[in-house]
Amino acid sequence: MLAGFKSLVRKATSLFGSDESRKLPLEIPRDKHTFSRKNISPNALKVLYRLHEAGFDAYLVGGCIRDHLIDIEPKDFDVVTNATPEQAHALFSNSRLIGRRFKLVHVTYGREMIEVSTFRANTAAQQPAEMDQKKSLKDKDTAKSSHGIILRDNVYGSIEEDAERRDFTFNALYYNIADFSINDYCGGLEDIANRQIRIIGDPRQRYQEDPVRMLRAIRFAAKLNFEIEAETAAPIKEMAHLLDHIPPARLFEEVLKLLGSGYGAATYTLLREYGLFRYLFPDTDALLKSGWHRKDIDPEAFILQGLNNTDQRIQSGRSTAPYFLYAILLWPSVSLRHEEFEKQGLPEMPALHQAATMVLDNQVASTAIPRRFSTPMREIWDLQFRLPKRYGKRALTLLHHPRFRAAYDFLLIREQSGTEMGGLGDWWTNFQQAPENQQRDLINKADERKTDGVKPKRRRPRRRKNNAKQTPEE
Repeated sequence: MLAGFKSLVRKATSLFGSDESRKLPLEIPRDKHTFSRKNISPNALKVLYRLHEAGFDAYLVGGCIRDHLIDIEPKDFDVVTNATPEQAHALFSNSRLIGRRFKLVHVTYGREMIEVSTFRANTAAQQPAEMDQKKSLKDKDTAKSSHGIILRDNVYGSIEEDAERRDFTFNALYYNIADFSINDYCGGLEDIANRQIRIIGDPRQRYQEDPVRMLRAIRFAAKLNFEIEAETAAPIKEMAHLLDHIPPARLFEEVLKLLGSGYGAATYTLLREYGLFRYLFPDTDALLKSGWHRKDIDPEAFILQGLNNTDQRIQSGRSTAPYFLYAILLWPSVSLRHEEFEKQGLPEMPALHQAATMVLDNQVASTAIPRRFSTPMREIWDLQFRLPKRYGKRALTLLHHPRFRAAYDFLLIREQSGTEMGGLGDWWTNFQQAPENQQRDLINKADERKTDGVKPKRRRPRRRKNNAKQTPEE
């Protein structure tokens, strides 16, 4: 990490040159930077060259340039152009127009998708007289909610205007395919050298326009191990409540980016520090603040263990399911509600089902959870009560349950976070690896009825009903 940082500083110093050359915008010629076409996806290059050959300006923007400069392999290649979405769409038969809030073009090559956007102007500052009269009314479409949040923003402008309306300075770096230069319009290179996250423009106004920018600041801080610059950080706690006005479906997607990118544990800690977590997981946040715990669950330890395990999995190149992340973050609340319903006299499993329904109903008001995810979550929770019951044919039946693997991983996280399960995780680990005869031995040893010396009750065979008409006795 230290070597990478020193390398970064050397790169940034060589890019800046003298103080006189740091006036913005800063254009770094090809022979003064290390970002080259070898670092770019071949499909992104196809898009750039097609736009350029058609007479349009074409640039890579943002994350791919930033990541390269801090020694992270670029993965997402976003293209920006002065072509309108309709013009860009017409150039690619393998593309489609999407979006109402922001019109975009998605160009697909197999599993890879290259996003193409049009230079946009800062609609808050632009006057109608400044707009290009040749553009249609639809192209000039912009709208804000009563809370000042931008709902639609399809007013197109120049590259300078486009840079000013981006969120953070290090995302306003442009790579020009025409001459292979890097263009810095907002001081992003210097902020990268200083390892800081700085929003472009007035932080309050920018968060008001789109409160999700607060979440993005947290995500970058965790992913890049950067500090949030003081003025950028200052309004976040005060303005966190604006997340209540963001559609739950959008926040669901943001949570997956925040916690499912391999830096979930660090992100979770920052979300709580800045007062944002409560607007994503209100029940979980309230429970954590209350200090509730019991001998079989420490909520904070469990969540951190789950996120750390998920981070390790993602960083090693393996995938994780969105429903697993949500199952971890909501399990403490389910456990609390389950305890309450049992105290009211409900049996174990009906109490669990009631608890799961209550927690999920409360959660979808903040972040929408599609049914294709909520159903597997319920199955994982349900299996936590079925996995201890291993006698007879149950163990083999559970082993073939479609959600067994996720429930088993979930069980291990519970044990690793301090929940005493009597070696249940080890038992299931051994059972999966054992040959058939050893599996039978494991089942016999796990059957409490046999180890206690109590013979299982034999079921009486059912009597067949005699459907023949019986003659009444005289």
